[in-house]
Amino acid sequence: MTQSYVEHEPRPELAGAVRALWVQRTEATAFVQRNLPHGGVEIHVPIGGRPELVGPLTGPNLEVVPPHTTVIGVRFHPGAAPPLPTVLDDLVDGRVALADVWGGAVDRLGEAMANAAGPDAALEVLQDHLVLRGADRVDPLVREAVRLLMPWRPFATGAVAEHLAISPSQLRRRCLHALGVGPKTLQRTLRFQGFLALAQADVGAAWRGNAVLAAEAGYADQAHLSRECLSLTGLTPRELVGRCECGHDHAASYKPFLANRTVPLHR
Repeated sequence: MTQSYVEHEPRPELAGAVRALWVQRTEATAFVQRNLPHGGVEIHVPIGGRPELVGPLTGPNLEVVPPHTTVIGVRFHPGAAPPLPTVLDDLVDGRVALADVWGGAVDRLGEAMANAAGPDAALEVLQDHLVLRGADRVDPLVREAVRLLMPWRPFATGAVAEHLAISPSQLRRRCLHALGVGPKTLQRTLRFQGFLALAQADVGAAWRGNAVLAAEAGYADQAHLSRECLSLTGLTPRELVGRCECGHDHAASYKPFLANRTVPLHR
């Protein structure tokens, strides 16, 4: 194996904004990382390198992680981006230096993480910084919109706007600013994340097949899932799920998607 990847749940005070944190390490060879749309933004801090903000993705984003590199990352919930001087629709499918949006404090953050006793200590430094920046503050209207658009819920985007007592155009505008994408695109992304959550829960258990998981995630049929998977990831469901059978535990990432699931995962 050319790389390792370990996820961590955030501190309780950050749980409303942060979906998961992780430590990724490469060995003697570079690793091609396939970043997938999940509805939120990420911060990547390579120890000794340049911290970056990865904007909301609408398709796969490939990056080459150099050999002998340790990356500390944080993945935010949709609508819970850290405080930024711009709206998220300006950052869709983009990567920017974190210093460009947070200023000189990023240099001090990177130095403190590089001087930490190890990756776990560096994670704590990063979480300290997020708390100080108020990264736990989330727009309650956007939070509710995201909740209603999560998998397993029967809400159409028009019904979400009605539930929130705003017009569909207002909902779209608020989503573009806070999420980077409109409600329909977000719902599509979250449905796919729901499929991945079910697939992760099945790994190492009784694998029920993509047709069953597609139906549970809300797809019309397995062909619908296959088309969406190719569009969002560049891989077929079989290829993508096969990559997850690598011993990595993604429970921290997918726990929020399974929390409101009422149908048993394993029958």
